[in-house]
Amino acid sequence: MSRLDREADAFRASMAAAASKLTGGGTSAMSSAVKRNLAPPSPSPSVGSTTSAAVGTPSRRDRELPGANIVYSQPAITGTGDSVISQMAYAVTWLRGKEEPQSYYDVLSYLSATGRSDSEQEFFVEQMRRHPQIQWIPDPNLSEQTWKTGTYIHRPTIPNVRNKTQLLAYLQKKTDASGVSVKDLKDGWPDCEPSITELENEHKILVIRAKKDGAARMVWLDDASLFHEVEPDLVKAWSKVELPALDVIAQKLIQAGQKPASEDPRLKAEKMPKVEKKKKRAARKGGKSTNTHMEHLLKDYSHMKR
Repeated sequence: MSRLDREADAFRASMAAAASKLTGGGTSAMSSAVKRNLAPPSPSPSVGSTTSAAVGTPSRRDRELPGANIVYSQPAITGTGDSVISQMAYAVTWLRGKEEPQSYYDVLSYLSATGRSDSEQEFFVEQMRRHPQIQWIPDPNLSEQTWKTGTYIHRPTIPNVRNKTQLLAYLQKKTDASGVSVKDLKDGWPDCEPSITELENEHKILVIRAKKDGAARMVWLDDASLFHEVEPDLVKAWSKVELPALDVIAQKLIQAGQKPASEDPRLKAEKMPKVEKKKKRAARKGGKSTNTHMEHLLKDYSHMKR
């Protein structure tokens, strides 16, 4: 048998083996492969989803995690500040609510600043002594004062006014007729509203109140002896009197040769006819002439204009 015949027999044997596989166990494998090919393709990701994933948009699970909404580019809201200005404002507010003087250690303890270095504490105490709303009371038992000695108390805008008697005494000492702001009173006497209402009902002070909420704004000293009760019948008769219109009152005053106070000078100026001012033409200034042969043309004839 030649070499060509041997290769032909081997080829026929391999084909027979392949045919047996296809007719037997190979049929199920082919059918499953066909089914896989006939199945619909899986959806590809959309452009929006790929774009959001690329830029790093957090998923719903990430948004629900604690701490996912923290903005690290902004400072945290802790309620207190570490700067000297913020700490001083808290110290003034705290001392305003204290009636007794407080030591430097009490103030620093309230501000949670006792753990700072001595140089920082000393600097803050020096700033407290310079503050216009804080009064430093030196220790009378010591001849030399240090930054740790003495006590501190709030210095209100209107000092020594914390009750009705002190308020009346302060108003009596005033040398002018200016009023006292209730806002300044509350700086050293926060709950002064009820006392102001009582003194107003006793006709000892005059009070100006806001129209919106009726809160007191300014107070003046009043004299209760000048108050007289008016009979209700007189009040009713007074309210029934009808006043003429403003135009009638102004007309009667003008007829009597009087100038009414209600006359608005701006309206009077608007009624007057406006006189147009003619603009004067500026006279031509004669300069040095170089073209002597044209002097008769450059001569000014504006005065001959009709």
